[in-house]
Amino acid sequence: MKEYLPIGSIVLLNGSDRKLMITGYHVEVKEGIRPFDYRGCFYPDGLRFADEKLVFNHEQIKEVLYKGLENDEQKEFLNKLNEAIKKEKGE
Repeated sequence: MKEYLPIGSIVLLNGSDRKLMITGYHVEVKEGIRPFDYRGCFYPDGLRFADEKLVFNHEQIKEVLYKGLENDEQKEFLNKLNEAIKKEKGE
């Protein structure tokens, strides 16, 4: 099972000093290309444009500055997400 940071987590990516807040998971930007682990927005700016696509993978995270809310609902969602990803890959 892939470990994901909770929605609302704030991170710094390698080579950047801009904070990003995680807003989504398993983001497909183009058919046939491996989905990205996360979608985010600049913190504290938020989304500025509806089509803004700030996507990144877990291995690009240099530092977790704040970890979002973790509860049973969030854990259940991530379990379902991981199951869906397994099915998608045919595992």
